[in-house]
Amino acid sequence: MLRIRPRRCAAALRRVTAALALAGVAACGPITVSEEQQLGYQVEQQMRRELDFVHDRVINDYVREMGADIVRASGPQVFDYRFYVVDDRDINAFAAPAGHIYVHTETILKARSASELAGVIAHEVGHVARRHIAQNYNRQRNAKLGTDILAAGVGMMAGGAAGNLASMGGGMAAMAYLNSFGREAEMEADAFAVEVMPRAGYDPNGLVSFFEMLLQEEGGRRGPTFLSSHPATSDRIAATRAAIAASPEVASLRVKDGGKLEIIQRRILLLTRRR
Repeated sequence: MLRIRPRRCAAALRRVTAALALAGVAACGPITVSEEQQLGYQVEQQMRRELDFVHDRVINDYVREMGADIVRASGPQVFDYRFYVVDDRDINAFAAPAGHIYVHTETILKARSASELAGVIAHEVGHVARRHIAQNYNRQRNAKLGTDILAAGVGMMAGGAAGNLASMGGGMAAMAYLNSFGREAEMEADAFAVEVMPRAGYDPNGLVSFFEMLLQEEGGRRGPTFLSSHPATSDRIAATRAAIAASPEVASLRVKDGGKLEIIQRRILLLTRRR
């Protein structure tokens, strides 16, 4: 769920379009699990150059443990999920290929309960588990984009899908494109979160309340980045509430986590010198 900043967006996305089209020239078949793993590695390397990561072990462990809870509850997975905390004041979280999940510090700070943050993470895991990123890549890889290739001036490269993705000129540009999900994919990721969160011990209503909070913020002067390409519309919220109501009732689901989230939020504020 990502939007890069406007001053970089147009040129970066032109490079993304051209590079993905070049991949389609060489290989028009579905992207394999192995190819997606290569893509994930390539993007992760680029992200390390482009993003400001939080290197505090306590904060990272908190997010990773929450993510691990969600992944375990999701059943057997083909990817080895990894979770990262990015120091950024935009409310955002996004999934990269092969289970690399990035959560902004502002998202953690805005969460009013552990279940809200778990809902965000579960939604992103859903995009990976349902292979929405791979589907986006496939659609673009198979497109006929000769005009864009010539306009971007990008030469043919060897190295398969991962090599072409690495040549895009920025991991953020790639994620802006690959996280452009349609309504059906968003609803599917929501349904995934509703199904998995109770098995992980979290109240799925946290996903709904987080989206409702974001919609309220969107009415202000600056809408959250999280909603830029993935709007949390009223019908999505209604559908998620209906799915929760139709799910078997599970006792003792967590909303709060005994103050742990509040400790992490305070630690973020102290480490990033925010007031």
